[in-house]
Amino acid sequence: MTTSNVFREYAEEFERRLRLKTFPIAVKMLEKEGDIPQGATRPKRDLGYHLATCQGFAMSRREGTVVAMLKEDMWCSESVIGFGLAEPPQYFLDGYSRYPDDNASLEAGSTWAHEFPRFEAGKYVGIVSSPLATANFEPDVIILYCDSTQLKVLLSAAAWREGYELTCTVSGKGACVYAVVPVMQHGRCQVTVPCAGDKRFAMSQDCEMIFAAPHAKTEELLVALRHLDKHGLQLPLSYMMMPEYELRESYAKIGKMMGMDIDRGKKSTIKKW
Repeated sequence: MTTSNVFREYAEEFERRLRLKTFPIAVKMLEKEGDIPQGATRPKRDLGYHLATCQGFAMSRREGTVVAMLKEDMWCSESVIGFGLAEPPQYFLDGYSRYPDDNASLEAGSTWAHEFPRFEAGKYVGIVSSPLATANFEPDVIILYCDSTQLKVLLSAAAWREGYELTCTVSGKGACVYAVVPVMQHGRCQVTVPCAGDKRFAMSQDCEMIFAAPHAKTEELLVALRHLDKHGLQLPLSYMMMPEYELRESYAKIGKMMGMDIDRGKKSTIKKW
């Protein structure tokens, strides 16, 4: 099976199992301009204007467009810094990017700037995003915009194999950077909140969160989703509002071990999930 067919099957399965509203996207950091995929849109050259990275992601996930952005295409300085496309100026490191608008003091703004995830300057020249289904390049990161229920399933999938729950730094700022840089630096999944720019200028919705995973974990996530699907965690979830609802057998057993009044003679209370 060709790589393009594999990506298409991955995307179709994510969309089917999670009932996503927009396309899963593939993202790759570009080490040189020659790595830009054939047919990619360059905002400044092809559209006549600059874009923020979140807007490029929106074009990929909503319109199916492949968007390649180098520094000359970008409108948001924080993505340029985070992706290592330029050295951060001292003004940024001193805290002025966030003070006085977002932080109480210049010192707090400086702390945020020094904690901001970023690649070493000069390692990459740009970034490209594409719908996963039609990607003609090997991605570094897979990004899914999802609602809280879809995120719950993805978090369960991320913890399925080894049992470790996801831990990550969550910020209300720099969503495009937080969805890419920590994932590549640490090789683990990341949950990100769409930032103000993503909401105001790239149309992310109030119900949306961002789940990002290293491409190397894509198959593992899908294996986990298939398993969860067979054990009652498929979408759409069924809803109920009732007392003493059916418990999975292990929940009931643990509860009784702790002296909880689980059984009460109701066999229907315990369910083998």
